[in-house]
Amino acid sequence: MIVTSSMNVLEKGLAYAANKQEAISSNIANIDTPNYKAKTIDFQSVLQAVQEEGEHLQAKRTNESHLPFPGTSFPESSHHSRQRAYAHNGNSVDIDKEMTEMAENQLYYQALTDRMSSSVQSLEMVIRGSK
Repeated sequence: MIVTSSMNVLEKGLAYAANKQEAISSNIANIDTPNYKAKTIDFQSVLQAVQEEGEHLQAKRTNESHLPFPGTSFPESSHHSRQRAYAHNGNSVDIDKEMTEMAENQLYYQALTDRMSSSVQSLEMVIRGSK
């Protein structure tokens, strides 16, 4: 199958959304588990961790006038949030926050799948020829 660079980016976005969905689902499933600490998948925290380790990010320069941006790739990670406990049993899951994040993540995932579908349809049209 022909894979474009935009499809690779969409694939990574879908993997991020799937990992985030897994963390949210785990949090919701453990809402009554004593001392359970909510997990998150957070791009900002991954970026900060990479920067704190002294590593750099590499961006693709499409024009010589763009400023260079040195770097490395991102590790996929989840971490326990540092929230205070919401329940008397030490559990830090906030169901309202989790449901909001789940809805946002579902919209993000749907947008990515719609874009991926559009890319595949464009490739099919090119292969078959426009009629």
